[in-house]
Amino acid sequence: MASRISGAIIAAGRGDRLRSGAGGLPKPVVEVGGEPLLLRQARMLAAVGAKPIHAIVNHETDAIIRARQIKLPKDLSLMVRDTPNSLASLLALGEVIPPGWFVMTTVDAVMRPDEFVRFAESARSFTEAGAAPSFDGALAVVKWRGDERPLFAQVAPDGIIEALGETRAAWVTAGVYLFNTRIFSFAKAARERGLDAMRRYLALLIESGMKFRAFPVADVIDVDQAEDLDAARAMLKDRSNAL
Repeated sequence: MASRISGAIIAAGRGDRLRSGAGGLPKPVVEVGGEPLLLRQARMLAAVGAKPIHAIVNHETDAIIRARQIKLPKDLSLMVRDTPNSLASLLALGEVIPPGWFVMTTVDAVMRPDEFVRFAESARSFTEAGAAPSFDGALAVVKWRGDERPLFAQVAPDGIIEALGETRAAWVTAGVYLFNTRIFSFAKAARERGLDAMRRYLALLIESGMKFRAFPVADVIDVDQAEDLDAARAMLKDRSNAL
């Protein structure tokens, strides 16, 4: 039987590049498929059995949620903190995520629901009784299509991620992950090195001997700019892509 899995959403960034095409709103409250991105990601996590779900947002986003009276799912708990970068957001979530396994997504990683379910179900095999304890998680990866500032994943033939970084490769990370809370044991080392981005922390984990498997997925859109928003809405317009 699989152990309990919790959920996490990184949603504390300002999303400055997207604002001009999103009415000046921060990413978590920008609507895609008829609902704010934050709620969409929470719903996707709940659909794969993640509970509780912790999301980190900044004070601006929290104020908008309150002003618009956006109803949050009952299992979604907000941490309100103005973090300076994605790594600080991740480590802040580490303060509240229950020990064990958790599925995490960035708020702007728009994936088809069937793909999200496929990733989560495959990745959860690591949490089942008798599963190999040597794995620390799994990262969804997608073929690189020329998007800006990707995090390239060097993937071995057996599916193990050998390195993450700027060296060009066929695969890039997709913003959806399965982790064990063991990853937070390197928080002190990250702070001592002055790391300022989650991507650098993930690279540190692999360099330090942690093992992550790559799971190829398709049709993931990282919503960073107005054209990404249009592409995500078009992808989800088909009713077959809605849960």
